Amino acid sequence: MTGPFEDVVRAHGATVLRVCRALVGAHDADDAWSETFLAALRAWPGLPPDANVEAWLVTIARRRSIDELRRRARHAVPVEDPAVVLGLPLVGAATAPGERDLDLWRAVGALPHKQRRVVVLHHLGGLPYADVARVVGGTDAAARRAGADGIAALRRTYATAPDEEGTR
Repeated sequence: MTGPFEDVVRAHGATVLRVCRALVGAHDADDAWSETFLAALRAWPGLPPDANVEAWLVTIARRRSIDELRRRARHAVPVEDPAVVLGLPLVGAATAPGERDLDLWRAVGALPHKQRRVVVLHHLGGLPYADVARVVGGTDAAARRAGADGIAALRRTYATAPDEEGTR
């Protein structure tokens, strides 16, 4: 393309900002707009002379906005009181039908440190045992053993808790 990139920003900046606002909201639109034009500036010299610049910029803005939405989805959402999520205690027995029984978390917390870490990383985090072994330390076989021992302990302790009908 010929011509200064500054002219492109002036001509199409408002359109790109509208696209960003529509996709990510006003709060993050400025960041997505900036990232769009930074990416476009890098690619500007290789853009064919007959390219539709506005469509090209809107495509970049859409992709940058989707990246921003994905980034947001990966981050934790802060809550006022970390001891309570959705009005339910994090640890404790369910007191009424429909409440979540979270005695399991108490049982997981009572496991020895290594077993607890392996159970959480493998069964909740979804990591393969090879990766768990690298995080926790030791071998793949040791991580499998600690996980099996942890699950066995959970079955012994948690299985004795009464279910919703009061039976075991």
